Amino acid sequence: MASERAANGIQAPLPGRCGYFVEKKRRYCKMIVAEGKRLCGEHANTAPNSEGENQRRRIPCPLDPKHTVDEDKLEKHLKKCNSREKPKPIYYIKGINGGYEDSMETPRKQVSICALSKEELEKMIKKLLNATSSLNSKLTDQTLTHIALQEALNDPKNGDFAFKHLKQQASLAGNLERLGLLGSNRCFVEFGAGRGKLSHWIDLALQDAKNVYFLLVERATTRFKVDGKHRSRGSTFERLQIDIEDLSLGKVPLLVRERLPVVGIGKHLCGAATGH
Repeated sequence: MASERAANGIQAPLPGRCGYFVEKKRRYCKMIVAEGKRLCGEHANTAPNSEGENQRRRIPCPLDPKHTVDEDKLEKHLKKCNSREKPKPIYYIKGINGGYEDSMETPRKQVSICALSKEELEKMIKKLLNATSSLNSKLTDQTLTHIALQEALNDPKNGDFAFKHLKQQASLAGNLERLGLLGSNRCFVEFGAGRGKLSHWIDLALQDAKNVYFLLVERATTRFKVDGKHRSRGSTFERLQIDIEDLSLGKVPLLVRERLPVVGIGKHLCGAATGH
């Protein structure tokens, strides 16, 4: 089996690393193993022919069953597990952007549109049309681009997926420029930041702007972030791992300290994140 993998260009396990082959990733596990061991603790009890590799019993972590832990070390593990509940930051206020709890109108249970009857759907459409009849709802196409992204847009290595996202980011940068929002002495807050690619391009579009900050708001732990690419440019990048619903921007230390104008940006947000 090992010779077949070598023939297919798959590298052998790194020295001091686990010898378990992860089929899904088509590579060997990269976890460090204890001296004299061939497998890491995670795979010692699951890999074939691993009898005697680890005499301890492994159990799923109560905080996150995606990984396991030695049963006799559970208490110690829970104190340092990455999935443990961490202290809430000063800018955390539960549900501050979640709606109006003190509203005179009694909150109604959310119902999917597909669960409505034809009569209920027609009634809802009529209400929406009445509520929006006085609004200037004519939409105009404001798809723009920005010179900062031209080289990336013209890269022949781009697939359809990458090109689509670059076009969106270029248009957002172009519209920020059109509105006069690209400049010095301000803080850009990217909501639903993910890897931070939008802030990456906005930073490049700012060129020689001074005293610029970026706050990247993302509730999930994110891999392959691009924040580190900007350390040499002078812009300050800071991440806030928090749900938008619970974020009180007025209490974020950076904004309290610098007292700069805030420009909110975002490439993709679900309706719940923009409804309040």
